[in-house]
Amino acid sequence: MFRWFESLIPVFPPTDARMPPRRVLPFYIHYLRPVWPVLLATLIAGLLLALVEVAMFDFLGRIVDMVSEQPDAGFFARHADTLLWMAAITLVARPVLVGLHNLLVNQAIVPGLSNRSRWLMHNYVVRQSLSFFQNDFAGSMANRVMQTGTSLRESAVQMVDSLWYIVVYTGTALYLFAQADWRLMIPLVLWLGAYVAIMVYFVPRAKQRAWIASEARSKAMGRIVDGYTNIPTLKLFAHGGREQAYVAEAIEELAVKHRRQTRITTSLDLTISIVNGFLIAGTCGLALWLWSHGNITVGSITLATGLVIRIHNMSGWIMWTINGIFEDIGTVQDGITTISQPLSVQDRVDAVPLVVGEGGVQFDDIHFHYGKKGGVIAGLDLVVKPGEKIGLVGPSGAGKSTLVNVLLRLYDLESGQIRIDGQDIAAVTQESLRRQIGVVTQDTSLLHRSIRDNLLYGRPDATEEQLHAAVAKARAASFIETLRDGEGRQGYDAHVGERGVKLSGGQRQRIAIARVLLKDAPILVLDEATSALDSEVEAAIQENLDELMAGKTVIAIAHRLSTIARMDRLVVMDQGRIVETGTHAELVAAGGLYARLWARQTGGFVAADEA
Repeated sequence: MFRWFESLIPVFPPTDARMPPRRVLPFYIHYLRPVWPVLLATLIAGLLLALVEVAMFDFLGRIVDMVSEQPDAGFFARHADTLLWMAAITLVARPVLVGLHNLLVNQAIVPGLSNRSRWLMHNYVVRQSLSFFQNDFAGSMANRVMQTGTSLRESAVQMVDSLWYIVVYTGTALYLFAQADWRLMIPLVLWLGAYVAIMVYFVPRAKQRAWIASEARSKAMGRIVDGYTNIPTLKLFAHGGREQAYVAEAIEELAVKHRRQTRITTSLDLTISIVNGFLIAGTCGLALWLWSHGNITVGSITLATGLVIRIHNMSGWIMWTINGIFEDIGTVQDGITTISQPLSVQDRVDAVPLVVGEGGVQFDDIHFHYGKKGGVIAGLDLVVKPGEKIGLVGPSGAGKSTLVNVLLRLYDLESGQIRIDGQDIAAVTQESLRRQIGVVTQDTSLLHRSIRDNLLYGRPDATEEQLHAAVAKARAASFIETLRDGEGRQGYDAHVGERGVKLSGGQRQRIAIARVLLKDAPILVLDEATSALDSEVEAAIQENLDELMAGKTVIAIAHRLSTIARMDRLVVMDQGRIVETGTHAELVAAGGLYARLWARQTGGFVAADEA
């Protein structure tokens, strides 16, 4: 039974590539529409349960009237039908409805809707461009995705489930009061008007302050996670007090905004208590007055008193619920600012997989400035022949890494085209493009998973033999065998820590090289691929890098010019343009920018026959 209810809302539905709406109501509809049958069933169960609970107060009034008779042996015979009906409602209908309602909420909606929403939100956000993730704290974004899923579910359940109680209780109370004497309705009608007025005043303010507090909470979370992520920097620079002040500033801001939010809550609670007091006193006093004039029975007094006390207790709960709903809506609004952003880099509707035969790459009059007016790459033309190995050289900021980023389509060009074997990369799927390009970067970042998982990222279907062969070529086998993490996992099963912090820079670099060896893509990008290795290890794996580059189109970036001097051709960049091209020997002889860069470096000797 539990499993059936838990299967009503699948956590992993087919993904939706559309951007979630940026307005609150459409945003809710976007995520709730697929699960409307479960929400409708919950609403009906809540409605029936509320009716049953009101009926029990009616029963109480009837019982009081029944026992007002003179006691005799025929009591049960005269009232058998009514008493059996009361017993059936109390012993059967109510437990069944409570069980059904709890199964729908606790088994279907709570685990299903919140995690389904989180999955869909994450699935959309993770497809954002690189610049999207560079503009905010990772902790803030993760926090928004997680808490938006929870708040979306909480507010949806409360709106569907809880609001029925106030509607059913007040509606049926008015009906039952009118049956006894229409004048009993007067305090309840006045209370209902005051209750609505209180909600109209307080709820929008609670919603606004909840949104502000949620923003402050995400900011504080981002600063805390940023510190944890960069803990080596915090330790090395010994600015503990400064860092604590940075976090304290965000927490102080959160505390101030949280206090403003709770002031609304306290004022709301006090106001409701005062109004409820008038409801109870007014209804009880009026009922006693009507009874004293013979207009209603003792049972009616019991019914009226019991119902208004129940409404009093329930009204506080309902108000807290409504306040919670709008707090959750405020949190969802905060989440929308991160989640509902257009994808700056996305596949065309008619995008096709990239098919690489020879691996030729052509940059045709490309322009890219990171959204600025200029200053990065402007009007660059470059042809890399199939199987050719070129080295990109130039001072920092010349545009070398940017050229690689637009080749990988981490950013879209502002104008121009990049073609691989004649196919415009803007017209192919991003996944197929990046599947055909192997990349080793200077700043190697590993996933906080096992060594094996990190290696298999290059080729998930690789065999153990292929994995071990790639590791051996990268000269990584010796240190992998010695690894052991804090939970006792060893070797290839050892976890490497966030971003691979448990490994040295050289070890991370060798894992990255092994991963690309395993991927065996036809186009290879080396961005300072051996910069983190010591000279002995670099020399040891250089032969295998040569093997890795064999038969591939290679684009290599290196500030240490000796590592790329043997390339087929060197391309010298400056201020986003190609200023020189040729072999190492030709460029040294030309006496231009490359020659000046070469002269500044020490220990960068390449034998004449190698040049």
